[in-house]
Amino acid sequence: MEHKSSMANGGKPIRCRAAVCQKAGEALVMEEILVAPPMAYEVRIRIICTSLCHTDVKYWKMKDPPGIVPRILGHEAVGEVESVGDQVSEVKQGDIVIPTFLAECGECRDCASNKSNICSEHPYKLSQGMPRCGTSRFTDLSGEVLHHFMFVSSFSEYTVVDVTHLIKLDPILISPDKACLLGCGVSTGVGAAWRTANVEKGSTVAIFGLGTVGLAVAQGARICGAERIIGIDINPDKLTMAKECGVTEFVNSRSIGDKSVSQVIIEMTDGGADYCFECVGQSSLIKEAFACCRKGRGKTILFGVEDSVSVLGLKSIDVISQGKTVIGCIYGGLKPKSDIPTLIQWYLDKEWIGEL
Repeated sequence: MEHKSSMANGGKPIRCRAAVCQKAGEALVMEEILVAPPMAYEVRIRIICTSLCHTDVKYWKMKDPPGIVPRILGHEAVGEVESVGDQVSEVKQGDIVIPTFLAECGECRDCASNKSNICSEHPYKLSQGMPRCGTSRFTDLSGEVLHHFMFVSSFSEYTVVDVTHLIKLDPILISPDKACLLGCGVSTGVGAAWRTANVEKGSTVAIFGLGTVGLAVAQGARICGAERIIGIDINPDKLTMAKECGVTEFVNSRSIGDKSVSQVIIEMTDGGADYCFECVGQSSLIKEAFACCRKGRGKTILFGVEDSVSVLGLKSIDVISQGKTVIGCIYGGLKPKSDIPTLIQWYLDKEWIGEL
């Protein structure tokens, strides 16, 4: 979605187009909407480009809370600052920024800690509005409120984002169409290997699901020095791209006969992988990932589940007696403002294999 630049609009609402989810699971509707001016600590940005994440699809389909309509989805984007509200000094009109669903205030106890990436002043939540007040900056032309999504709502030509959710970007260093992927999927995968799991040099990694996040995990594991990176998927067509991203071995889970995936991985690794990443969000695969994680020291990193009420289904005795660690992962454990510049530098230094 692209739109020509405009000057700051003098604190007035901007009329623009947005792709609005009016009914769960139905096609988004292109509508004329109004985007209110930013309030204190807020920034109104013009979306330069945006990408589609599986999380957008998940909530587009969702009929029950936290699903809600009408809503403007989208949370991977790059934009240009159109105007800023009071108390904003970090960015100015004309700056290029990456909005992120996770905040980093840089001042609270958790932002100051290297053990957490969840800001305690502005923690992540599935809000329908802005993070500080919960109200929306979107209305349709009849005045009906349109709800926000993950504090970004990038399927609109203009959006309003809290300054704690913005990362200033130099567009000369990396093009917006690549940088927007750092808003969620790519950062989540690379960060999971780097920050959450802390993959060690010479280790063995198993990745369940080779979509955007899974391939990014492979990139992160390779950068960290993993010796073996085993990719598990049902689609053999992903093999070529997987190898380009660092996968050293591929398991087609539909071509292993009567064996379970965990049995195959345990046999391949003589006891289990050091790090297992479940990138699909299925409870059955979580069990398999945990099962093939090495006893005594293995880590299983989880990115999501089918829905908000799904349970992991792991036996407590197995978790305790086998000495394994299960870790929940949001945004790869990255602090957005602190760590995204490092990912960009890796890209510039050609640490990435292939293109973002």
